[in-house]
Amino acid sequence: MAQARKAARFFSFHVRPWNLLIVCGAIFAMATIFGFFGRFWWFFDLFSHFRVQFFIGLGAMALCVAIRRNYAASAFFAIFGAANLYTIVPLYIGGLPEPAAVSKPYKSLLVNVNSDTGDPKKVVELIQRAQPDILALEEINDRWLSALAVALTNYPYSKVVPRNDNFGIGLFSKYPFTKCEDWQTYLAEVPSIIAETQLDGTRLTVIATHPLPPAGAENSRLRNDQLAQLPGFVRQSKSPVLLLGDLNATPWCSSFEQLLSESGLHDASQGRGVLPTWPTYLPIFLIPIDHCLHSDDVHVRRVARGPSVGSDHYPLLVDFVLPSRGRD
Repeated sequence: MAQARKAARFFSFHVRPWNLLIVCGAIFAMATIFGFFGRFWWFFDLFSHFRVQFFIGLGAMALCVAIRRNYAASAFFAIFGAANLYTIVPLYIGGLPEPAAVSKPYKSLLVNVNSDTGDPKKVVELIQRAQPDILALEEINDRWLSALAVALTNYPYSKVVPRNDNFGIGLFSKYPFTKCEDWQTYLAEVPSIIAETQLDGTRLTVIATHPLPPAGAENSRLRNDQLAQLPGFVRQSKSPVLLLGDLNATPWCSSFEQLLSESGLHDASQGRGVLPTWPTYLPIFLIPIDHCLHSDDVHVRRVARGPSVGSDHYPLLVDFVLPSRGRD
């Protein structure tokens, strides 16, 4: 009997909740560190996207272990929670002042429809309700274009590259294009659209783009390559610039930071905080990867997340104004 009890104890496995909490906190702390070294390895870069989740998780763990009077572990978790908070707070600070003389307000809408799960009826309703002046649609194919035709009739100017691999893209405008072209990187071979519009006498360059998701070393390299080429188009523009896209990168990703630094563009979320858009089906893991970036001479008045349209992305609505005269 004694031998049987010893054997039972040997094969039994007891997990104490508080010890498990310590292990989880250590994992979150390690993931926090990894996120700061994303520029060196694609796998580390994946951890940079979840700053909000790490902050909330480490903060909760610090509080829980403090209740158990494990102050050393509480301080450890609090320090790493603060490291994540340090990267989040800047998004709630700043923002560009509105210029003295501006155009009338305009609206833009970005929708990654998700060609497999999106609901065309909901996308049509959103477009008709929002009435954007500039509309960027991503992951569209011929079937989607047919389903959205009733809403797209309000956009006489458009450039569309439909594809069946989730990288079709379209740019639609109520105002004429003075020039428009589709462009794709040599390596990734996914299209972007670059157009210059004439908005009531003021020119605006609009870039719609959708890099590959960073799923693995090769895709991460291709995403970074596409983001790295965008500043060249921004510098060539002689008019204000508005960039819309599912960039598959968060504001804390090194390639996103490099894009802002080299292009001189601003994140429209600056001063407005974190606006997570993906994945809609896992709210606890929502991260901001759908973006509006803009040049100094575009003033964003409002950035809002649109309603669910059946996609794994939430739409992004942006209200903006331009200086009364475009750049020469």
